[in-house]
Amino acid sequence: MTTPGEKTAGGYRSGFACFIGRPNVGKSTLMNALVGTKVAITSSRPQTTRRAIRGIVHRPDAQLVVVDTPGLHKPRTLLGERLDSLVRSTLTEVDVIGFCVPADQPIGPGDRFIARELANVKKTPVLAIVTKTDLVPPERVAEQLAAVSELGDFADIVPCSARSGFQVELVGDLLIRHLPEGPPLYPEGDLTDEPEQILVAELIREAALEGVRDELPHSIAVVVDEMPPREGRDDLIDVYAHLFVERPSQKGIIIGTKGARLRDVGTRARTQIEALLGTKVFLDLRVSVAKDWQRDPKQLRRLGFYD
Repeated sequence: MTTPGEKTAGGYRSGFACFIGRPNVGKSTLMNALVGTKVAITSSRPQTTRRAIRGIVHRPDAQLVVVDTPGLHKPRTLLGERLDSLVRSTLTEVDVIGFCVPADQPIGPGDRFIARELANVKKTPVLAIVTKTDLVPPERVAEQLAAVSELGDFADIVPCSARSGFQVELVGDLLIRHLPEGPPLYPEGDLTDEPEQILVAELIREAALEGVRDELPHSIAVVVDEMPPREGRDDLIDVYAHLFVERPSQKGIIIGTKGARLRDVGTRARTQIEALLGTKVFLDLRVSVAKDWQRDPKQLRRLGFYD
């Protein structure tokens, strides 16, 4: 196995890039495509990403660590403020920034707001990435590229589609071009530095997000309490997890009639968790109310969202 520090000759590059954009522009899907496997959850719901998830891209001549950030937006809760703070601190810690703008939506106030934020990041190159090109005809992509070019002074502007794979490799090439020379930062084979319990919690939250009412996605948090191997079994892991919502009425929605919806969430999540862990999983899901947790500093800390 290659360990950090072995690949030092021949102009090897390594470093960090982050994706920034308003919510639901395809940042997590693009990161997963670059890494080649699922390390960040995706959803049609905005503001799915709540952590700075790191995905590791291994190339023969480079190691690119992509930081997928929450969507930058005008916060309405303490959670929102902490997520925005996380994004801004990440911008100061990376070697290159990927500014994601979707091809299928007109440039809006959110994109202009982020472009202004990026204009204040003086020393870090910014690559503008027009995502979701598979959803629109070529002429619309051309129009969006022209519109994006007017938002700022970018090192490069590139269209891509994470779904179809169109120019995903090129996005990686352009990001790597801006990395400093240096040895690998992670061992070869590592695809993320996220703890397994965090990844499992995120997969459960992804399953819970499917088909819920509009007011629910932001109110769902998941904590994995423990993940012990089953005693006497080397082929089974017991996962005990809590889904937290903010109000008793939301608890009823998550559980569903006679528990049907929670069973469905468990079935979908278990399939993903077994693929992640490479073993059979028994999944025990409980639903609890943490009243107004998005606005409560103590509860935010309990759920893993720190200052």
